[in-house]
Amino acid sequence: MTTTPATANVPVTILSGFLGAGKTTLLNHILSNQQGVKTAVLVNEFGEIGIDNDLVVTTDEDMVALSNGCICCSINDELMEAVERVIERPEPLDYIVVETTGLADPLPVAMTFLGSELRDQTRLDSIITLIDAENFDNVVLDTEVGRAQVIYGDILLLNKCDLVSEERLEAVEQQLRDVKNDARILRSVKGDVPLPLLLSVGLFESDKVSSPADDPSLDHSDCDHDHGHCSHDHGHDHSHEHGDHQDIEGFTSVSFQSDDPFSLRKFQNFLDNQMPQEVFWAKGILWFNESERRHVFHLAGKRFSIDDTDWTGDRKNQLVLIGRDIDHTTLREQLQACVVY
Repeated sequence: MTTTPATANVPVTILSGFLGAGKTTLLNHILSNQQGVKTAVLVNEFGEIGIDNDLVVTTDEDMVALSNGCICCSINDELMEAVERVIERPEPLDYIVVETTGLADPLPVAMTFLGSELRDQTRLDSIITLIDAENFDNVVLDTEVGRAQVIYGDILLLNKCDLVSEERLEAVEQQLRDVKNDARILRSVKGDVPLPLLLSVGLFESDKVSSPADDPSLDHSDCDHDHGHCSHDHGHDHSHEHGDHQDIEGFTSVSFQSDDPFSLRKFQNFLDNQMPQEVFWAKGILWFNESERRHVFHLAGKRFSIDDTDWTGDRKNQLVLIGRDIDHTTLREQLQACVVY
């Protein structure tokens, strides 16, 4: 359908993708290259500390951080309220982008727009699922979340293509087509894709959303989409030490924060000799005693990067690590040992 809808419903893009695939980088690409468009951004993270809130290139008024650590069914009410808030602003809104946590099934997010009063105000344009070309494998596909992200993606964006060979890219593309034979697959480096290929593409079709019966590996029976309840255990520990997020398919998060700087030498030793192999993903904003700069830390799989920028607020360390079978106590003690008082 290419006809213009009778109402000026705000188009919505959902950014999905497993841990470390590059969703925040793609979001920044979209925001940095749009011209004359007013976009509201809703960001959700898995963990007690919101790192992405400080890494997205947009002003606070365009940004809504969703506090619940997992966009699951239980966030439906909060997501609805956030969307309604940005729509009701005096300035007309051209676009909404929802960046989900890497452990989110995109279907409940889509259903929030389709199965509530938001359907009268918004139009779900597409679900974009980012795929980490280097780290994507059957382990990801064997998780219910990872498989759902592929199946419900209207666009599968194979990212980090510069880090792997052409043979590897073709193998991953075949893996994706084995799960979704009609997949629209794009390739990118650091999410750099022409925006007309990503936004206002009109690819989402509600009648094509698979039901669990279509793929028995996807089971949303725990979720009641009408009422926004979810029986998964997403509890929080709100202690001063910054609590760990409870597991989703065995993945848990450890959040760490300090108002004193790290020793660069000690943190380097932690990365080289102590970082558990079970940690799959990490992101942080780091303050080192030896540097005046703000350092942005990313880890996905076995690869990490640290980029320096200028400080824009109070100096402190904020770090979130996600993995399977992590010893939370030991990991937190190792990070605390990096702090200089």
